[in-house]
Amino acid sequence: MKKHNFSAGPCILPHSVFKEASQAVLDFNNSGLSILEISHRSKDFVSVIEEARALVLELLGLKNKGYQALFLHGGASTQFLSVAYNLLEKKAAYLNTGTWSSKAIKEANLFGEIVEVASSKDKHFSYIPKNYSVDNSSDYFHCTSNNTIYGTQMKEFPSVEIPMVCDMSSDIFSRQLDFSNFDLIYAGAQKNMGPAGTTLVVVKEAILGKVSREIPSLFDYQIQIEKESMFNTPAVYAVYVSLLNLRWLHSLGGIKEIEEVNEKKAQLLYSEIDINPLFKGFAAKEDRSMMNATFNLKDNNLESVFNQMCQEANINGIHGHRSVGGYRASMYNALPLSSVEVLVEVMNELERKA
Repeated sequence: MKKHNFSAGPCILPHSVFKEASQAVLDFNNSGLSILEISHRSKDFVSVIEEARALVLELLGLKNKGYQALFLHGGASTQFLSVAYNLLEKKAAYLNTGTWSSKAIKEANLFGEIVEVASSKDKHFSYIPKNYSVDNSSDYFHCTSNNTIYGTQMKEFPSVEIPMVCDMSSDIFSRQLDFSNFDLIYAGAQKNMGPAGTTLVVVKEAILGKVSREIPSLFDYQIQIEKESMFNTPAVYAVYVSLLNLRWLHSLGGIKEIEEVNEKKAQLLYSEIDINPLFKGFAAKEDRSMMNATFNLKDNNLESVFNQMCQEANINGIHGHRSVGGYRASMYNALPLSSVEVLVEVMNELERKA
């Protein structure tokens, strides 16, 4: 039986995507070759990456607005330094909301002065800071839209006069935003878009070419744009599966349609967390993530019972990150509402037994 997969990443993908992707491993486009062995320069794959890049811009509403979509190597962690390589001349402003923004700050510190405009570290990153100011003399402002580990999500973004950079690794394509407010977006594919192995970068070309330093070719966005994401061999299979997932999302009606489903899933689970006397949420209510719900048992003695019940219900991947503990239910785009209903029923049953 297929499990209810609440894993934080690599993430659940639609069954139709798994089915088509698995067929391509055996025979891609009736070519007699596997997707794993075709040349990345072949017409078949060039059409894949071109369609994927175009679909990204279409879904985000950025088509013909001066943006380029790239599929690169190294995960979002490599973008921590690539952003600074390409944009940081003197100083940059960073909002610190968790582990990944902290790591981004660490890498950017190698390139110039970093101003931490606000941080939620004082309360173990359980909330999103508010009412902070951003110095418009900074080269750019960097934030993380969704914090997978702590289960917090930015509901509003500041209005700034400098380029805004956002790590959207865990909520890309999950909700409607005015994406033209962002000058650079990056996201590891494995947390809502595809398998591990490729990273999406969406960048407004006008912000590039303004730093005085020499940039290594592999990290230079302008070179990657010029080479159309093929400066070196791309992660062929990861890009292909990401394309299938983008097609699936497009066929549903795009981000607007999936957001409605995501809101229903989140409302159902958070309602149970709030009314069930055995559980308590970790993140501040106003900052709760629609993608990653973090919660704890009030009585740790019930942990083994709850874990066993989840296992019997074929629930997978809900243990919290080691730095937070408790539980984390990741409800990415492809997770059906029925899986959340199963988890809620188990939580209900635990209350009846306790």
